[in-house]
Amino acid sequence: MARANRHFIAGQVWHITQRCHQKQFLLKFQADRRRWLYWLYQARRRYGLSVLNYIVTSNHIHLLVHDQGNNAIASAMQLISGRTAQEFNKRHGRSGAFWEDRYHATAVQTDQHLARCMVYIDLNMVRAGEVSHPEEWSCSGYHEAKHPRRRGARIDLASTCRLLKFETPAQLLTTRESWIADQLCNGSLERESLWTDSVAVGNLEFALAMKRALAFSNPGRRATPEKFGSFSVREQLASYRVGGITLSP
Repeated sequence: MARANRHFIAGQVWHITQRCHQKQFLLKFQADRRRWLYWLYQARRRYGLSVLNYIVTSNHIHLLVHDQGNNAIASAMQLISGRTAQEFNKRHGRSGAFWEDRYHATAVQTDQHLARCMVYIDLNMVRAGEVSHPEEWSCSGYHEAKHPRRRGARIDLASTCRLLKFETPAQLLTTRESWIADQLCNGSLERESLWTDSVAVGNLEFALAMKRALAFSNPGRRATPEKFGSFSVREQLASYRVGGITLSP
């Protein structure tokens, strides 16, 4: 996996992943997962973090956020990760690292790629075989969308609807349910590494633009063709060809 990317570009959507140290199941109890959710809510309240989706599993988290140019993401991750780890170690009389390395962030184009990434997050625990439908996993953005909270809401519904071009949250939820149903019906539940191992995912134009924007930190990054006509920006050094055209940094 690529090293965690801490450089955020205003206006972009970022899919953030973070694993527990040595992939231990440190979040296997719901009480511990709910503390992560509490600090996610505090990050939205304190820093204006725009949350589009999330899920807390037994040994890692997924978080989909929109960078609105307020430097909220880095501050939010420091708060959420730090407080979750401190509280867990104190409760369990534990010492040492809670998280594995640094979190990883992937820029996601705000078109059908954003919709695909959202559903990919929703289906995480179905892929893991823990539940048969995303609604059954309570520590998730999909569960919150199905059961809106009067207080302590974490999802930024206004931004989510605007980015995905829906007029109301109800319209978004109905369509999201159909996306999930299609994936479950088709059996399309395999892991897609582009959402967690890349630094950017979108069409070719988006991938090349992000490659240029992030070139100062690693000029060797390449725009790699993926399925469904998508491209990802990875830490790949070998050249390759697409449609007879060689893509290079």
